[in-house]
Amino acid sequence: MNRNQGETETPKNNAIGKILQYTSEDGIFLELFAAGQDDLQEPLKIAAKSPAVHFFFCLSEEVTFVFSPHYSKTLGINKSFFLYDPGKDVPISLFGGIDSKLVHIHTTIAHLHELFVSDAPEMAFLSSENAERKYYEERPLPPSIIAPLQQLFNARLSPQAQRLFIKGKLYEILACYFSHDSASDVESCPFLQDEDSVKRLKKAKDILITNYTNPPSIAELAKKVGINDTKLKSGFKEVYGNTVFGFVLDYKLEISRGMLESRKYKINEIAFHIGYSNPSHFISSFKKKYGVTPKQYTKETVG
Repeated sequence: MNRNQGETETPKNNAIGKILQYTSEDGIFLELFAAGQDDLQEPLKIAAKSPAVHFFFCLSEEVTFVFSPHYSKTLGINKSFFLYDPGKDVPISLFGGIDSKLVHIHTTIAHLHELFVSDAPEMAFLSSENAERKYYEERPLPPSIIAPLQQLFNARLSPQAQRLFIKGKLYEILACYFSHDSASDVESCPFLQDEDSVKRLKKAKDILITNYTNPPSIAELAKKVGINDTKLKSGFKEVYGNTVFGFVLDYKLEISRGMLESRKYKINEIAFHIGYSNPSHFISSFKKKYGVTPKQYTKETVG
């Protein structure tokens, strides 16, 4: 954590708020946070409960944790922060940027012992001699963790399927967190240690969002952000967990879902709005992603 002299300067906050909360049957808790478009003066306040272990995963844009007037920490894009304080609850004020996404997972040491008892020697904080000590760790996220983290934000399933999906992703994230070789992962994915490349990929993502109805080709996009085609394709998949055009398709279909839920538009109007010249192609894409046609979705979900 950063120790500052005097008062901590209050960061800019962009309406970061909780969008999902989940508790598994065996005591693992998950919270998803995302930022909106409107600036807020008041931060989101949460508490890292003691003696639970807390994992924070930052995606898309950095998030600042303010622990007190004298302590703060900024967690960068595609970074994780592990926190364990056996002595007390840790109040936290969260400040995010306009595109911030944060995943918070917490559980008990006892439960982690049950899950990873054979790997305990590799986990310094799990040893009995450290049970009463504070433990903090920051590390870059490997692609094996970035992908399931992104999928937590992107999945749109029925409530029953959603709970099963989230539970599976929770265990996948924890398994990868404790078993991966971070050095080799970073080496194989230079975007995780190269801030300039990450910024270029974020710029590419922003261009795709702005031009989602008529996105540029891979070659055009690579030229716009100053990176070669191969690095754009592989880096985009590593950082955002999707191909370039898979990301665009998901984004378009998310917009269509919102338009369907508003009940203000006909299906062909939605298709044309998100860039389809043929409504039947839109219907086919929607059904492939969500398992129902737009008409069925409106009846079953909107009512």
